[in-house]
Amino acid sequence: MFKPLVNARSLKLTMFATLSLIGTLAIAHDVTSDPALAIAANSKDLKWADCPDFLPKGCKLSVLHGDPAKSNVDVFFKLPGKSVLPLHWHTSAERMTLVSGKFNITYNGQKEAVVKAGSYMYGPPKLAHKGYCASKEPCILFIAFESPLDAVPGEVPDSH
Repeated sequence: MFKPLVNARSLKLTMFATLSLIGTLAIAHDVTSDPALAIAANSKDLKWADCPDFLPKGCKLSVLHGDPAKSNVDVFFKLPGKSVLPLHWHTSAERMTLVSGKFNITYNGQKEAVVKAGSYMYGPPKLAHKGYCASKEPCILFIAFESPLDAVPGEVPDSH
């Protein structure tokens, strides 16, 4: 009588593990299709665009990575020195690092935070906030948005 060297269960597990590894390698290849990037906030290679009209005159935005209409976009946000950032909110959470300047930020229901260059800030989605560039020099923030980039003036509408 013929006796198999490998039972059916072991064969299925081996095939599953092999296919999983192949699938993981294929996914990993897609993730690494973007080139690496390192750029300074004062680089002449940056392309700065005007901010929406409700933000202060001289406010600029530079897209570093990603598409602002899609998820996972990174930007530099430049606010002129001694200017007020009016109350606004974003659909996305935002992860920020102050690159230069001194910046005061207040989220609704929270105390004002005074941050210096090198400081990290996190803003939850749909939480209105305002700010002030307290330095004479521009405040430049690195911001990573999880969802498409937007900035909506005023309070978050009541969803009730």
